[in-house]
Amino acid sequence: MEKETTKQLKEKFQKIGQDLDVHLEGLFYSKPINYWDYIHTDSLLNLQIPRTSFPDEMVFIMYHQINELLFKMILAEIEQVAKTENVDAAMFSSKLMRISRYFDMLTSSFSIMKDGMDVDQYNKFRTALTPASGFQSAQYRKIEFASTELINLIDKRFRETIDRNSSYENAFEHLYWQAAGKDYKTGKKNYTLTVFEDKYKEEFIRFTEFYNTHNLWTKFKALPQAEKENKELIKAMRHYDYTVNIKWVMAHYNTANHYLNIGGKTTEATGGSEWVKYMHPKYQKRIFFPDLWTKKELENWGTEV
Repeated sequence: MEKETTKQLKEKFQKIGQDLDVHLEGLFYSKPINYWDYIHTDSLLNLQIPRTSFPDEMVFIMYHQINELLFKMILAEIEQVAKTENVDAAMFSSKLMRISRYFDMLTSSFSIMKDGMDVDQYNKFRTALTPASGFQSAQYRKIEFASTELINLIDKRFRETIDRNSSYENAFEHLYWQAAGKDYKTGKKNYTLTVFEDKYKEEFIRFTEFYNTHNLWTKFKALPQAEKENKELIKAMRHYDYTVNIKWVMAHYNTANHYLNIGGKTTEATGGSEWVKYMHPKYQKRIFFPDLWTKKELENWGTEV
């Protein structure tokens, strides 16, 4: 067994032009791995830097950092589907259900925010966060780009008038989340949206150039007919769409409503967005896989929650 293992190791390193003996010698000097070094626990626990002295701000920071880690996991799963040439229904379904479980976790975890922060503390420390906004999560925007065709992310008010072959630049200017910081009558953008675009717009356009033809919806439509009719895959597609664009969004909406709609008075979001219409699915009708839903389901999207 030892000789066979040594032989396999030699073959492995020979393929990359490396000397096995040098690597084995290195094992004499290397330290054993331990949990805290592998996970980088100390680094993780030092990434929380509150801007105020309110203790519940730490809950807010860590919760959003956990979200971003889960977003990274989701993007890694989507990338595997996107870069697999001959993806089949079984793999597609498996990856979608993994992603949906991550979003199930994200959705249920909103109770940490909704019931785990003092309302008075939140409404004080949030003023120190202005003009930052949750819509500035670049990873979440990438999840949307990687899930569906750009036309399905266009603001509903302009979706019918946008040419599917429109430039990325033009499509970008009409994405639904632009409404969080843009006056479409004047074309003026607020500071929150402007700095977000300054940092990420070029990266987003490069990202969408690949995912324009490799997003989950396009990959599904390119499958052989028998695969597209696979009941488990269709179920997984619908589950993912509903989980992200209704359950997750509504959990976010209800949490925002808990903190920002007090005594019947709706407070403006930190980024200055009209968050009620920007977030609620019945207004924007963000749907990743529109052909997998009935006409009635599309019409009632987000209204039965």
